[in-house]
Amino acid sequence: MPNTDNRNENLRAARAARKDEFYTQLDDIAKELKYYKHHFSGKTVLCNCDDPYESNFFKYFALKFNSLGLKRLICTCYDGSPIEGTELNLFEEYKEPVSDRKAYYIDITSIDDVNGDGAVDLQDVEIILRNHKPTLLEGNGDFRSQECIDLLKQADIVVTNPPFSLFREYLAQLVKYNKKFLVIGSQNAITYKEIFPLIKEGKMWLGCVDCVRWFIVPNETDKQFKVDHHGNKIVEGARSRWFTNLDHSKRHETLDLYKTYSEKDNPHYDNYDAIEVGKTSEIPCDYDGVMGVPITFLDKYNPDQFEIIGMAKRGAGDPALKSKVYTKNEYPNYSDLNAGPVLISQDGTLYNTYPRILIRKKQ
Repeated sequence: MPNTDNRNENLRAARAARKDEFYTQLDDIAKELKYYKHHFSGKTVLCNCDDPYESNFFKYFALKFNSLGLKRLICTCYDGSPIEGTELNLFEEYKEPVSDRKAYYIDITSIDDVNGDGAVDLQDVEIILRNHKPTLLEGNGDFRSQECIDLLKQADIVVTNPPFSLFREYLAQLVKYNKKFLVIGSQNAITYKEIFPLIKEGKMWLGCVDCVRWFIVPNETDKQFKVDHHGNKIVEGARSRWFTNLDHSKRHETLDLYKTYSEKDNPHYDNYDAIEVGKTSEIPCDYDGVMGVPITFLDKYNPDQFEIIGMAKRGAGDPALKSKVYTKNEYPNYSDLNAGPVLISQDGTLYNTYPRILIRKKQ
């Protein structure tokens, strides 16, 4: 017999996840997706956190269905919605109250010029949606439910913006079922113990666009927001990134190195055999040992040029080590605290750096 407590807990988590949803703007989707067009021909795309009447991911793939050569487009959504009625309003005449909607999915295998105006446009997509009855899901549309997993198994590529609070679990599922993906997550996810090994092992990397800046959020958001020209509440997400295992050309661009090694500019860590490199652009061209670089290095990471050794986190969870500067006498046994890379100046002042990715040039 199913565990009722666990089922209720999953339901509560799913509802919390809906409040965590950030809706992605169409321009941000288009800017990133233009680098992957060759991956989609003949493929089934799944957007499994996307109400087609609200999601710009659905809008993008529906409009590009034929030019990308898609085989199928599947979208699943949670029951209800964190966005009231017409906030995204892709289809202005769709009047059904969002709060009354049940979890469902839409499975499209063709997009035609229904209105006969000579081009496939949003009006055609709207007509197709009206004539294409969605299939109700038995559950609440949680991507972890078995019926949603069954749809996942049918997909070739997953593209969406999953709830950030469930990002670890979401990625784990994609890896488990060996799916290709292009998804948005917090930049902080780079440092997660469940996520960084995927990057280190070459199973996942960053996308092409530096960051996704603004997201549409629910009306009841308690975050600081502004209003866009559509009347949507939007919040800045400067630390959001695209994560993918779809290869792209920018991943193979060689980083030009011009700076030479300097003991002054590249001090050696006191507790780890590596040197500090404060900026990716200042990686020395003549140093072959291990270097600690900022996590922004991953924007320029070429696996043919560099090897990722590991990651050292600031403070290793010790609140006392989060201060920028303190003296060695205050922490005589600092090396036992697993503090990550630590620098010591000549006067004995101890500096604890931000998280560092440990890399080495390939010969």
